[in-house]
Amino acid sequence: MGGKTPAGTATWTGVKGGHTVAEGMVMIQKGLEDPKVKYMREQMEKLGCRVTDNFFQAIRCDKPVSGFFDPRGGIKVCANNLRFQDEVTQVLIHELIHAYDQCRVKNLDWKSDEHTACAEIRANRLSGDCHIVREWLRGRFKIRGHEQKCIKRRVMTSMGIISPNQHGRLAAIEKVWDTCYNDTDPFDKSS
Repeated sequence: MGGKTPAGTATWTGVKGGHTVAEGMVMIQKGLEDPKVKYMREQMEKLGCRVTDNFFQAIRCDKPVSGFFDPRGGIKVCANNLRFQDEVTQVLIHELIHAYDQCRVKNLDWKSDEHTACAEIRANRLSGDCHIVREWLRGRFKIRGHEQKCIKRRVMTSMGIISPNQHGRLAAIEKVWDTCYNDTDPFDKSS
């Protein structure tokens, strides 16, 4: 797939270098043992969406993305853009939240700014992408209100892949924010 990303489902990264596809597959297999990854897979199975190990694939990406969810092809992890196991596991969790949303919302339209904004808000919040430690590692040291600002920033970046209209992205994020930020399904609370 060479880094081509379907509608707004990519996780961006600034890392250069990384791993081979074969090494990426080994890291994916290790990531599949993570409790949060296991939980997401179990929840999808409960909804009737089967998630086999073949659902996950390491690939080489030409764009600076960590990975993406393809509704027709599963989760792709960009091995060449990732260096650490934690990064691979984090991509799996984030993209599994997209896959879960695809499973539970039968009319999810990835071309809709509102649907994509909602999916990205949920994935960034529930995956822990905006945990304060991750933000510090990105060089962002503000504590007050960091999570919501981080989520909005990351949603804008991710949506920028498919929607060049910044005003439209912002409007979509604001329109769905309260509903989607507070939708923590399948978790009892944000983790």
